[in-house]
Amino acid sequence: MKKIVPVLIAIILIVVIGVVGFGGKIMDKYSYSKELADMDEYYGVSGNRLAIILQDAKVEQQAILENDTVYFDIDTVHQYFNEGFYVDEGEQKLLYTTAVDTVTALFGNAGYSDKTGEHALDYVPCMQSEGTLYVAADYVKLFTNYSYEVFDRHLQVYTEWGTKQTYKIAKKTQVRLKGGIKSPILREMEEGEQVELLEQMETWSKVKTSDSIIGYVENKRLTDVDTEVETPVTDYVPEEYTSIALDGKVCLGFHSIGGPGGNDTLDSMVAEGKGMNVIAPTWFSFTDNAGTFRSFASGQYVEKAHSYGLKVWGVWDNFNYKNETGSDIDTVQILSSTTNRQNIVEQMTATALELGLDGINIDFEGLTSDCGTHYVQFIRELSVACRENQLALSIDNYVPFHFNDFYRLDIQGEVADYIVVMGYDEHWHGSKDPGSVASIDYVSNGLQKTLEMAPAEKVVNALPFYTILWKTEGSDVTDEYITLKNEADFLKRVNITPEWDEETCQNYAQWQSGNITYQIWLEDIDSIKVKLNVMSAQSIGGVAVWRLGYGTSEVWELIKAYAGS
Repeated sequence: MKKIVPVLIAIILIVVIGVVGFGGKIMDKYSYSKELADMDEYYGVSGNRLAIILQDAKVEQQAILENDTVYFDIDTVHQYFNEGFYVDEGEQKLLYTTAVDTVTALFGNAGYSDKTGEHALDYVPCMQSEGTLYVAADYVKLFTNYSYEVFDRHLQVYTEWGTKQTYKIAKKTQVRLKGGIKSPILREMEEGEQVELLEQMETWSKVKTSDSIIGYVENKRLTDVDTEVETPVTDYVPEEYTSIALDGKVCLGFHSIGGPGGNDTLDSMVAEGKGMNVIAPTWFSFTDNAGTFRSFASGQYVEKAHSYGLKVWGVWDNFNYKNETGSDIDTVQILSSTTNRQNIVEQMTATALELGLDGINIDFEGLTSDCGTHYVQFIRELSVACRENQLALSIDNYVPFHFNDFYRLDIQGEVADYIVVMGYDEHWHGSKDPGSVASIDYVSNGLQKTLEMAPAEKVVNALPFYTILWKTEGSDVTDEYITLKNEADFLKRVNITPEWDEETCQNYAQWQSGNITYQIWLEDIDSIKVKLNVMSAQSIGGVAVWRLGYGTSEVWELIKAYAGS
């Protein structure tokens, strides 16, 4: 018996140890972890940096806290809040153009200026650090509809407000990094605290706390569901842009003037342009990289045009002087200087008022993407001056494609009075690619894309009063312009009868002479009629023609009927 007792004791001990060990494992498996999450790691911040919670998600970009002021880098401002801020690195300026003014903040200065004078602030609106421009969150709020709140390691930002579903915490619990009792703790929650529901799952829900910590809570800890309407917290008042609009549709004729003598052809152009209510003489062209422009303008021309009942919109371009002289200019250099732009705007406005012009037409072609932001800022600044002086601002544009989207028809549609779509040059002189100048799909698709970005009443479609005769000999392709007015004589001379092409909605002809293949897609009364029908269906703001002197009376009768409809 004495020998059995120790054995029994040993067995009992083994059993007890096993039970305890097993129970420990069970308890470990089902007990709640007390591990705290590393919040710096959670937010991915250090030093003076703050994570950005935009709406209900953390974004990649971060803010910084400098002298108790929150700053965003300029790329973050552009991406999430307001793309209207313009940076002039050369002149160390941050500009923001409203409907009525351009506001300027100098890098590192505690204030800004506008047309009313200097305005001091208790913070620096913009500053550079390690080659990056940062803009104060409060300064952005002056021009932007958003709100923000600063917490220990992060920033809650709202740009939109709607409704949210909320719960109360039923019993003391934790918000965890992930859904699971072993997940690290982000925040302790007391009974009665409120959380916003972001995503509900079977046993856990993704929530956001009152201090914008996003994590997971067990569903059994949630009670008293409610729906709340979010209240915007902002002092921003949206801008109102005023526009000049003609009575009825615009019917604009571009008057190509290559020298002072061209002004003498006004009478004949007016006689041709039946139904025309706007004439746009190509008077002004940049001559250097400072923005100086040459002029063929005539006050007498303006007076006579007015006597015919016409509005006069003077055309400024960036290419004709180069075409005339061969002297190159750099539009990027011209427009990337704030001093240049403001001087150009001042000179254009003064010139227009001195001549008695009714409007300014901008025809800047061949721009590259690196000019985009500068061009848009120029348009914004010019629109302010035009609005202030009751000058109509119209802007000429290519048919929109992804490669020219930096012309920003959406912004033009907001700040300009009219957007002129140059609905031609689908195939252009010198392209070595025979095809239509303006097929119906090219025109209709161009209008459709434009109308996705700009209001219909501001859109003017420009028609070509010309076509191109293509000549192909082997691999060599040459071409020549033929005006609408001269087409009939040309076809008679070559003894060719074109046939209607349904795909392009144009009369088309192809013939052979020796080793040369000739092709022509005609612009004539038939093709123009189809284009005008498409324009009527889109209820756009009007029609323009390139150019006066190329048309026929029959086509002008069609245009007159369209413009008067």
